Amino acid sequence: MTASKSPTLPPRWFVRGAWAAHKLLLRVTSDRVGLRRPQPGRCGMLRLTTVGRRSGERRAVVLCYIEDEGRLVTLAMNGWDRADPAWWLNLRANPSATVDTVGGSRAVTASQASGDERDRLWTALHDYEGYGDLDAFSARRGRETAVVLLTPVAAS
Repeated sequence: MTASKSPTLPPRWFVRGAWAAHKLLLRVTSDRVGLRRPQPGRCGMLRLTTVGRRSGERRAVVLCYIEDEGRLVTLAMNGWDRADPAWWLNLRANPSATVDTVGGSRAVTASQASGDERDRLWTALHDYEGYGDLDAFSARRGRETAVVLLTPVAAS
């Protein structure tokens, strides 16, 4: 019996370059290209803007997401690196943020799924391409990957 291989990740420089190129594509097309709604089997793409926890400056990142009960759900995975992504550290310090989707911009509040809800969403994420082999990649991190909930803020 052969041992199963751990899935291979592209080099870190490639992952970072791909995300930088995606952000640039959004900028040069004035958001006409690069954002998409999730569809069965395919995650959507959104731009999340947070406030830097140390700098106080606005920081934007492009993320895959799915929808669940009116919330946007993503993973704090940092290209499967062991460290948490800066955007997640920013949200933990200040959970207020803005998301840009195909449907427009909206304010959201971030939180971390836990317990049965996390397990349910983690299982649901397996059905979407864009994250790869979730369990194998997550195991490489050596710790649990946060499932992040972005809940739209009701207009007042």
